[in-house]
Amino acid sequence: TEALDRFFYKPRFSPDGREIYAAFENDGEQPLVAVNVDTGARRDVIAGELAVFDFDIHPSGVVAAQVGHADLPDEIFVSSGAAPAQITRTNEAALKGVTLAKPFTAKFNSRDGTGVEAFFYRPTTGRAKKAPAILRIHGGPTSQFDFSFDAYAQLYAANGYAVVMVNPRGSTGYGTNFAAAIYADWGNKDFDDVMAGVDHAVAIGLADPQRLGVGGWSYGGILTNYVVTKTDRFDAAVTGASEFNYLANYGHDIYQREYEIELGLPWEGENRAIWERISPFNSIDEVTTPTLVIGGAEDWNVPILNSEQIYQILKRRGVPTGLVVYPDEDHSIDRPSFYKDRFERYLGWYHKYLK
Repeated sequence: TEALDRFFYKPRFSPDGREIYAAFENDGEQPLVAVNVDTGARRDVIAGELAVFDFDIHPSGVVAAQVGHADLPDEIFVSSGAAPAQITRTNEAALKGVTLAKPFTAKFNSRDGTGVEAFFYRPTTGRAKKAPAILRIHGGPTSQFDFSFDAYAQLYAANGYAVVMVNPRGSTGYGTNFAAAIYADWGNKDFDDVMAGVDHAVAIGLADPQRLGVGGWSYGGILTNYVVTKTDRFDAAVTGASEFNYLANYGHDIYQREYEIELGLPWEGENRAIWERISPFNSIDEVTTPTLVIGGAEDWNVPILNSEQIYQILKRRGVPTGLVVYPDEDHSIDRPSFYKDRFERYLGWYHKYLK
């Protein structure tokens, strides 16, 4: 797999055992590929501006796959070697009469010259140029934005916002070196990359530089925390399920071993300085951006104490803020009523400061 240099998952052998099928993250796309066991040669099975999430292979070689498109939620497609055919239309009735946005991609250089790619959505209502814009940051950081259906982007576009979705360094889909570029250096190169995406959106006339919002969940929330401590360009922020003070998290979250490997034990040598450097807590006196803080009360991944700390400090400093804690929810918010509530709160916060 060394020559592939991409993240792939759900690998399965072909019926004859000569190939391994897998979903394959590659430059903002997520095709289904087959890799020859002997030669390592890769061929596309289902590919294009789409994202394959799951699949199965019939003994005859016919493939059924769960496939998402930017303007079509996941449906089942079948391929027997020709173009895949859609066989389910689960969302057709619900989406009848709904105008969905389709993104365009662009590549540009970050501050140090590194090439970065992003997805851009135009609003489906209102003005198509110099619109209020939201920088949406993905979690992980080892994941990528792709051509799958993004309900957040569609929600924002339907309410008059342009959406900027950058795959900064730390993302998968662009090779091992790109993903490893932020090792023990969070909120630095990736910050530059997402800001370069905003600059590009402004330069092409998509985004109004005077009406910018930012937000994300999990690592997307963490990078949001870095953003608001490093710049005052944003008029509103939403940070969800994020971390804030890494020393305070020691022993509380699930990443104990990973942090010790990447950052070192905080009480040994100069390691504490690394833990302190990557903690947005130490720069929160720079924050002026109105920031909504959201999390699940039972988050086992990123404990809610982070959200409570952010809220308490911003409140104490007089920065407009709010705290929403969903009871009995963990790192993902799954209860439908809470899911809907979260969407409404996002929109309410952005409307208040960007419209």
